[in-house]
Amino acid sequence: MNKFVIIPCPHEATTSYGRGTKHGPAAILKALPHVEEFDEELGFETTAKADIKILKPLPLSSLVPRLLTIFKEGSIPVILGGEHSITPVIVKAAAEQYKNLSVLQLDAHADLRDSFQGKKNSHACVMRRVLEICPAVQAGIRSISKEEWEWAKQTGQIKKIHFAEKLELVEKIEDQLGKNVYITIDVDVFDPSVIPATGTPEPGGMFWYEVLDILSRVCRDKNVIGFDVVELAPRKGDIASDFTIAKLVYKTMGYLTIKP
Repeated sequence: MNKFVIIPCPHEATTSYGRGTKHGPAAILKALPHVEEFDEELGFETTAKADIKILKPLPLSSLVPRLLTIFKEGSIPVILGGEHSITPVIVKAAAEQYKNLSVLQLDAHADLRDSFQGKKNSHACVMRRVLEICPAVQAGIRSISKEEWEWAKQTGQIKKIHFAEKLELVEKIEDQLGKNVYITIDVDVFDPSVIPATGTPEPGGMFWYEVLDILSRVCRDKNVIGFDVVELAPRKGDIASDFTIAKLVYKTMGYLTIKP
């Protein structure tokens, strides 16, 4: 059995500003072999400790049956997007297999609109759709519309939004999550100085070690059943963004590998 199954899903259908997320999975996979396999923080090579299988790119329509098989086998899917609208599809499949599921979203945007540009499955509606499936905690947020703000206050979701400018202790984020956790990472959670290659960058984002602090703690203390990394829009001449996200994938798998 493979511990990790990496699934490229180059889906792009609702991007509303910068485009190119469909090229994100290929860019990450191209950079991945050049990431140093030894992790000095963890003291081992993730590839030596865990079996990793990389699938050929899958369209969104083929994702669910493959995910259900992976979940039943007990492997951890690592989905490389593509735009963020793939996440509710993944979470719905995960909820069929895991009870007490919750989602941790690392993102610049609240993504709580009920619809955007006439589409309920827009990348701007991701967490609204996720919350129809299971609870979610949102961290790194620094862009929210009036509509989203009012809805979050009315429903109480505002208590689970950890805004970037006053990010609280990781313990509070952990306390709001359930036993089984799915993590969705929109690369725009990072400050644009770290990851400029994304379609809707927002100033004032998180930095490398801040993100790793959250990931390492949640991966250590919760049963993380899978994660995705979405919204990388590669740009000519900017290999740093591709490489950084490839390393983030390795780091997260490393954190999950040290668990018994």
